[in-house]
Amino acid sequence: MSLQTFTSALGDIETIRDAAQVAKLSKDYYYFSPILKAQLDDKVADIAVRPASEAEVMQVAKACVAAKLPLTVRGAGTGNYGQCIPLAGGVILDLSKLNQVKWVKPGLACVEPGAKLAAIDKVTRASGWEIRMYPSTYRTATIGGFIGGGSGGIGSITYGQLRDRGNLQAVRVVTMEDEPRVIALRGDAVQQVNHAYGTNGIITELEIPLGPAYPWAEVIVGFDDFMTAARFGQTLCDSDAIIKKLVSIHAWPIPSYFAALQGALPAGQHAALLMVAESCLEPLGELVAEFGGQITYQKSAAEAKKGTLLAEFTWNHTTLHARNVDPNLTYLQTLFPYDPDLKLIEHMQHHFDDEVMLHLEFLRMQGKNIPAALQLVRYTTEARLHEIIRYHEEKGAFIANPHTYILEDGGRKSIDEAQLAFKQKVDPYGLLNPGKMRGWTERYG
Repeated sequence: MSLQTFTSALGDIETIRDAAQVAKLSKDYYYFSPILKAQLDDKVADIAVRPASEAEVMQVAKACVAAKLPLTVRGAGTGNYGQCIPLAGGVILDLSKLNQVKWVKPGLACVEPGAKLAAIDKVTRASGWEIRMYPSTYRTATIGGFIGGGSGGIGSITYGQLRDRGNLQAVRVVTMEDEPRVIALRGDAVQQVNHAYGTNGIITELEIPLGPAYPWAEVIVGFDDFMTAARFGQTLCDSDAIIKKLVSIHAWPIPSYFAALQGALPAGQHAALLMVAESCLEPLGELVAEFGGQITYQKSAAEAKKGTLLAEFTWNHTTLHARNVDPNLTYLQTLFPYDPDLKLIEHMQHHFDDEVMLHLEFLRMQGKNIPAALQLVRYTTEARLHEIIRYHEEKGAFIANPHTYILEDGGRKSIDEAQLAFKQKVDPYGLLNPGKMRGWTERYG
């Protein structure tokens, strides 16, 4: 079936055939990785479609199955591993028109996948609730894209990661069968599509938990010694009575890459970028003094709403700002084992010096506060990058490899049998985001 026949089956559903627009909708921030850049630069869809309802999504799915056209679901394209880049051409399904907040209850909201995270918060905060966690692309990312391709972010220091039970309550999923269906998944069953890159169903609705909406103050603390900054971060996270949303620690020279914050980042100092409840600023100040830090920047919640968000210098936005200064920089994603003394982090700091610059993001995992790292790496060769990864793994750190677009080879390291079985049921022809799920490729071609 030709593309013309495919589009004629769509009726009034918006289609995009302009080559430049389709190319833009076919990409994300894959180029953070020089390895992915080489692999994905030339990958582009043939056409993009923009349905406005679940019924229209089903219509697109049916037309794709009839034509045996690959379909890749897209949120806002803010991922970093090529999650939404089509490897085999075909159709981009842009869900940005499905952007409604359907209802809000105490601690819970029902939303469409194309709703932007900041837009959801704007609605839920009216009743005293907010999204539990979000990526640094908060203002542009969609909830569907975050669930499909993300893992955690700002707020993870309190609520853990997206895969933790309770961080996604329910989803509605459109299948890619000859006659598409809508399947409702609740509770543990949502893990079948959580962080699956859209390979095994098209999410059209989500129920997400909310947390109490605090007025979040933004604070930067400078330290003369990196390990002092890191241990301050660990102690702050372990201080249960100080309510926080972000504890982000940056070794110098990373702060030098933050152009908009230079007035608050003294040369040579390591920086802690924080979000804490305004009511907790006094005990925070006492903790800062205990560690010999210096508060160089502080904004109230009202002030923080104006201009650049401090969160937009953390998590993977750190990598973005650094690469704007030095495009030869790339990054890692590392989970260090629980150790309140941070001995392995100290070892890595001395072992790699500024070839691998430490950037820590603290998160909650199985009841413990653990430093994850999105280290900046001075890239030389692919072989050296793999050597750096291997060294971390040999020393007991877990690397969620950001230099692969294969679902299982990134963070999971193994085939998720439940996700694979669900794909076999709902996408029997393997048309959804083909080439990204190794389990499917190995077993079904």
